[in-house]
Amino acid sequence: MERRTKKLIHLFHCAEAEDLAQSVAEQSDTIQLRTIAWRNFEDGFPNLFINDAHDIRGQHVAFLASFSSPTVIFEQISAIFALPKLFIASFTLVLPFFPTGSFERVEEEGDVATAFTMARILSMIPKSRGGPTSVVIYDIHALQERFYFGDDVLPCFETGIPLLLERLRQLPDASSITIAFPDDGAWKRFHKQLQHFPMVVCAKVREGDKRIVRIKEGNPNGQHVVIVDDLVQSGGTLIECQKILASSGAAKVSAYVTHGVFPKQSWKRFLQNNDDPNNCFTYFWITDSCPLTVKAIADKPPFEVLSLASSIADALQI
Repeated sequence: MERRTKKLIHLFHCAEAEDLAQSVAEQSDTIQLRTIAWRNFEDGFPNLFINDAHDIRGQHVAFLASFSSPTVIFEQISAIFALPKLFIASFTLVLPFFPTGSFERVEEEGDVATAFTMARILSMIPKSRGGPTSVVIYDIHALQERFYFGDDVLPCFETGIPLLLERLRQLPDASSITIAFPDDGAWKRFHKQLQHFPMVVCAKVREGDKRIVRIKEGNPNGQHVVIVDDLVQSGGTLIECQKILASSGAAKVSAYVTHGVFPKQSWKRFLQNNDDPNNCFTYFWITDSCPLTVKAIADKPPFEVLSLASSIADALQI
C-alpha cells in the first residue's frame, strides 16, 4: 500500500504556547512555525498582525491556542477567525485544554453553561477553502460536550492517557501499578483505556456535616497507586484521595492529570518540601496543555511534564 504523503503544516501559536509550538515543530520537518505580532493599542485592545500572510495562501494552516484566562481569549479568537480567510487550503485549531469544560450543566434556573457558549463561539470559525475547521481538544471534561459544537466545525477529541501509559512502563515497579479514580466520573471517563490495571474507585461520602473521601471499591494494599483524572484545580480531592489510599496500605501514591490548571498557585500544596508530611506524592504527572503551569512547576518535584508535542504533530496530519 502506498504511504500517504504528509502535509506541510504552517503552525501559528499564541504567545504563551511558544515553547509547546517549538516542541511540536521539532517532531517533524513538515511543520513550519509562523508568527503573529501580538500587540495592543493604548486602550488595551489587540493590535494584531499576521506576518507573511501572502505566503500561506493555498497552504495547510494550524493555530495552537491557550485560553488560560478570559483576558487572552479575545485576541486569540481574533487571529483564529482571520486565518481561514487568507485563502488557505485547510485550517486546524489545536486547543489542548478546553477551559470551560467543567461548566457544562444547568443544575438550576439561572445557571449559565459557559462550555456551551465557548463551543458556539468556536463553531462560528469561518470555513477555509478546504471546508470546516478541525478543532483538536485533549481530554475534554465531559464527553457529551462534543454535541455542543455546531456542524460548521469538526471537533477531534484526543487524550493524554497514552503518555501516561508510556511513562508507567518505564517505572521500576511497573508490575505493581494500580489505577485509582477520585470519583465515578473519572472512572467512566478513563477506565476503558486503563482496564488492564487493577483499579480502585474512591467516592465522597457525607459524615455529619462533612464530605470525606472513602474507598468505594478495590484494594490499594502494597501497590504503587496512580490517581487519574482529567484536570486539577485546587487539588483538595487529590490530597484526600492520597491520604485514604496511603492509610489503606498503598506503598506509593502518584497522580496524573491531563490539565494542571492550579489557580492561585495551588500546585504549591503538592511540593515535596511542604509543611504537610501526610501529603506525599511520589510523582505528579501533567501534560503541557496549560503552559503557564508548566513554567511554574519546572524542576519542582514531584511534578513531571509529559509533553503533548508528538501527539499534536500526529493530529495535525489527520
